[in-house]
Amino acid sequence: MTGIGVAFFVAVYSVLRKASAQPGLLVLGGLSIQGNIKPVRSLMDQLQVAMDNGAKLALLPIENERSFSDVSAEVLENVDPVFYGDLRQTAFKALRLT
Repeated sequence: MTGIGVAFFVAVYSVLRKASAQPGLLVLGGLSIQGNIKPVRSLMDQLQVAMDNGAKLALLPIENERSFSDVSAEVLENVDPVFYGDLRQTAFKALRLT
């Protein structure tokens, strides 16, 4: 295994803080062993599947902002994107912490 996902980091942080993630949340992005955030491949496909399964909010690596123009209007109407570049801020956004 070359890394873990950002969603795993958010899940562990959630347990440590004893706080639940927002309902309908999708967390995308990879995390290398060195702690670097890796962008998502096939962004449109993953967002489409997430929308079909009830996702309302998607946390996405800031590097994916460039490829966001490929996302369909239907997905954009149903899933709100929130971009992140820092793991700590990602966890705060996912758990609605200040």
